[in-house]
Amino acid sequence: MKTVVCSEPFTLNIEQRPRPRRGKGEVLIQVNRVGICGTDYHIFAGNQPFLSYPRVMGHELAGSIVEADAASVFKPGQIVTINPYLACGQCVACRKGKPNCCVGIRVLGVHADGGMAELIAVPEEALVEVDGLTLDQAAMVEFLSVGAHAVRRGKVQPADRVLVVGAGPIGIAAAIFAKAEGGEVTLIDTSIERLQYARDHLGFDRVERVEGDIAERLGGQTGGEFFDVVFDATGSPHAIEAGFAYVAHGGTYVLISVVKGEIKFSDAEFHKREMQLVGSRNATAADFRRVISAIRDGMVPAAAMHTHSFLLEEAATQIPELIANQSKVIKAIGRFSDGEFAP
Repeated sequence: MKTVVCSEPFTLNIEQRPRPRRGKGEVLIQVNRVGICGTDYHIFAGNQPFLSYPRVMGHELAGSIVEADAASVFKPGQIVTINPYLACGQCVACRKGKPNCCVGIRVLGVHADGGMAELIAVPEEALVEVDGLTLDQAAMVEFLSVGAHAVRRGKVQPADRVLVVGAGPIGIAAAIFAKAEGGEVTLIDTSIERLQYARDHLGFDRVERVEGDIAERLGGQTGGEFFDVVFDATGSPHAIEAGFAYVAHGGTYVLISVVKGEIKFSDAEFHKREMQLVGSRNATAADFRRVISAIRDGMVPAAAMHTHSFLLEEAATQIPELIANQSKVIKAIGRFSDGEFAP
């Protein structure tokens, strides 16, 4: 089968690998769609802190069942998405119902080879039913779930003033679900193109470009009180550190981004505001179900978010181009040139 392998930073190759053998309790999936996200960009550039090379990327997946155990609830030909966060089920986090931050978590495409391959075998419990969704929509469930999980972690309430820093796919996802909870959402980013797209095509009226007096403008917008909940989805240490100043007294700061190195902030300001600093990692099955329901109900502008498509055989040239043009990309979805791709 064809497989896209990142053998080292900045190097992608198409390799022929043996068809995976399905173990008991596993399901063999034909991969029909692979979404590309910031994690994949970081892997390609050598900036992902939890990864070793070579690696088959790809964790935003949609596919069709090829083989399953006779007693499985999933049947050949059925369309599914995959929860790529494979947890141990026994550690302190798993025992508390938090498999998304399992001590020994294996994330497909990061800790283990992912879905940039024509076939993949995964545990049946990792599959998520997506009846009623197209393949493209199913491939978008994972990153939308990351945003939905962050909003759940931030406990957004109706009429909360919400700031989302970073108008990429994860930031947009957080903004969508914060808005669904009744939050008054403002988006900021360094890219005017992304902000204009979010305003003109995704329904976000409050957008501000990060430049010059951004803190003064945000303060003026809120009567000097700033925001009840702030989400960082930038992947930038500088942006994360700047974001502490945007949190209102009694507010919450949710870090979705994962960056290498240390983050510094003023302890005096942190305590003065009695700020809550919250980490948000991955997503849970409940978040996947929430997102699938929201897509079915038309609450998520999935078609507008899907801005780019490409063939995975051309990943070596296409992914660098997507990175170079990130300001114009919300969600890129790849597929192999052969195989069945109809919803």
